[in-house]
Amino acid sequence: MKIGFIGLGNMGAPMASNLAQTGHEVYGYDIAAQPPESVRRCTSLDEVIRDRDIVFTMLPSGESVREVSADIITLMESQKTIVDCSTVEYSVAQDVAQQAQTHQINFLDAPVSGGSIGATNGTLTFMVGGALDTFNATKPLFEIMGSKVVHCGAVGSGQIAKICNNMIVGATMIATCEAYGLASNLGLDLNILHEVISQSSGFSWTNNVYCPVPGIGPSSPADNDYEPGFAIQLMLKDLKLAQSAAHSVKLDAVLAAKATEYYQLLSDSGLAEKDFSAVMLRFLNSSD
Repeated sequence: MKIGFIGLGNMGAPMASNLAQTGHEVYGYDIAAQPPESVRRCTSLDEVIRDRDIVFTMLPSGESVREVSADIITLMESQKTIVDCSTVEYSVAQDVAQQAQTHQINFLDAPVSGGSIGATNGTLTFMVGGALDTFNATKPLFEIMGSKVVHCGAVGSGQIAKICNNMIVGATMIATCEAYGLASNLGLDLNILHEVISQSSGFSWTNNVYCPVPGIGPSSPADNDYEPGFAIQLMLKDLKLAQSAAHSVKLDAVLAAKATEYYQLLSDSGLAEKDFSAVMLRFLNSSD
């Protein structure tokens, strides 16, 4: 299959590489980043889009998704497919899908969870919104890049699932770090705490899989000076999207609002590009 991939940053590059390594012809384009060796470099949107069966995008904002998708729709043949893996407003996905439909082009919103580690290892979770037949036709490609693929419903539902997931993960990471901070200040061995939490009601992904304390649990960004992973600035972006969505339906998401404030504080303090588990830096070696 001939695949175009637009957006070759920390997520897009390994995703495109994984597709290429399974025998697909993958053509990559990015305004700044160079493609991995297995991906054929394109120097324009026209080059990366024309004559492709499917085009994936992994872009930083809703505005960029709108702009790039408009160009793709203009250049792409009818009956082909656009898959946007960015995390953006669900309304953006719905608007782009409507525009694509007028040109008889299929569209899926397919945001991911798993960070750059999951992108590299091919273990991402895809949350997909769009027509079921388009999803089924695209699923084999998702399965190359990820270990879990869920059809969430109509276009936009993938984005909704993603922001809801990150509401939980963002808030849970803060709670996890606070618990380790408290245990440390009270003199409890943090390895013992990890063992207890891992086998009791405190069980969570942020503790068992992605522990924010260096040297405890499976390898995580905490063991690499909190290099992302999934950066604080990205978690903040997702939580702001969740807050905007909550306001649109008049839902008072109190805990998510507090988590948003917390990550904003961390971002403003110079930690924006650190992994979101760097919340733990507020408690390590603390005696307060």
